[in-house]
Amino acid sequence: MNDAVIAATGLYTPPLSLSNAELVETFNAYVERFNAANAEAIARGEVQPLQPSSVEFIEKASGIKSRFVVDKTGLVDPEIMRPIIPERPNDQLSILAEIAVEAAKDAIARWGKPVSEIDAVICAASNMQRAYPAMAIEVQQALGIDGFAFDMNVACSSATFGIKTAADFVAGGAKAVLMVNPEICSGHLNFRDRDSHFIFGDVATAVIVERADQATDGWDILGTRLKTQFSNNIRNNFGFLNRADPEGVGKPDKLFVQEGRKVFREVVPMVSEMIVDHAADLGIDPTGLKRLWLHQANINMNEMIGRKVLGRDPAPGENVIILDEYANTSSAGSIIAFHKANDDFQTGDTGLICSFGAGYSAGTVFVRKR
Repeated sequence: MNDAVIAATGLYTPPLSLSNAELVETFNAYVERFNAANAEAIARGEVQPLQPSSVEFIEKASGIKSRFVVDKTGLVDPEIMRPIIPERPNDQLSILAEIAVEAAKDAIARWGKPVSEIDAVICAASNMQRAYPAMAIEVQQALGIDGFAFDMNVACSSATFGIKTAADFVAGGAKAVLMVNPEICSGHLNFRDRDSHFIFGDVATAVIVERADQATDGWDILGTRLKTQFSNNIRNNFGFLNRADPEGVGKPDKLFVQEGRKVFREVVPMVSEMIVDHAADLGIDPTGLKRLWLHQANINMNEMIGRKVLGRDPAPGENVIILDEYANTSSAGSIIAFHKANDDFQTGDTGLICSFGAGYSAGTVFVRKR
């Protein structure tokens, strides 16, 4: 059995940033048109008027100030309100594979070793643009990697589940495994829903997990733990069987839907207890962790989990927040936080990568700087 190390990470950030103010302007223009078009039905009480959004509402509810997106044109047009992403021919690299490759190239460059050392590729993300062939195999081919590749989806926890899977392959004899998390979350978001139109952004991350006896740097993986518990409170029903439904694919639940208050109330204690219990089993004092790299869903959730784990209010920089700039990027959020905030670690410093989301699903990865 070989110990595993996070040897390198990579990040691809789309060039387009979309502010809360831009989203609110578009959303409120849509609301005004909807209410005007349905004025008589609203007056008769047959239709509920839509309520406008605001920058203040978004920031208080989520902590989000902006997000990066692969397309902005359609998102600021009240007649469209979805990203415009033309389908590519089959002989071209798909867009999810493309951004995954960019993140992977960044990780490989930081790693400094040839791709011939990589034995497997895992594409772990919340939304796959097709059922098959696997995006992971497409990424594998684009990077010239031998071995095998496959996709996996555990929603926002996909990256930690991917790290666990990669570490298991390394334990079984693989030299190194590349895990990528391409997330075009703007594609599954209902931009006409006041409670969620601001939540998501687009990004791609990558992690290289390597055998400890071959790694020259990085973070020892001290332990991994996964947990799932079924819940309908976060759901997306889009899938290939939709075409078999006589009512078609136009229902609201074919995009992201959630019961936000229930999610907060149920997920925060589940994740907090999971972290503390896992730390105890590893002989780690959670109050002594140098840093928390949590899933970036909601600043209020992250702050409460941070307080429960550390037993106090986290000091600045201890509980990394990047969702103000990136918004919720599903599986990639905790990896962005880790990627951007670990340069000050000294040998022996410990931290936690943690994800949580639909399923419910949660994953913890305790790491120590080599």
